[in-house]
Amino acid sequence: MELVLGKEEIANLIPHSGNMCLLDGVIGWDEAGIRCISTSHTDAANPMARNGRLSAICGLEYAAQAMAVHGGLAGDVEAQPRMGLLVSVRNLVCRTDRLDRYEGPLIVRAGRLFGERERVIYEFSLHVGDSELMAGRATAVLQQQFL
Repeated sequence: MELVLGKEEIANLIPHSGNMCLLDGVIGWDEAGIRCISTSHTDAANPMARNGRLSAICGLEYAAQAMAVHGGLAGDVEAQPRMGLLVSVRNLVCRTDRLDRYEGPLIVRAGRLFGERERVIYEFSLHVGDSELMAGRATAVLQQQFL
């Protein structure tokens, strides 16, 4: 898969840096949504892993970062990245207990359902190959500046 944006460009769009920037690249996006790719779910040094294991619930952070990257691309890319706080997750379906069990690249999809200056709602899903690992809907409140 060809990258539209790499890790360095992603790090410029979101408030995460270093190994906490979990996404490796963007493989497609438009005004409605984004598709990102990552292999950090297989890295035992992943900052969210415990004893070399990455719980499936950490998929929410992958989805949140994809949402943030989309917001940066679809919004004002000259503005400083704003911190977003997940305030609601609905219709969450987890089909696995751990993400690190899957060796292929993780594809993170996020589609914006609603968006305004201070609040956004996205549907999201995480896949490895044909296997959907997680799906749901998330609401984030955006801060005007970093805390």
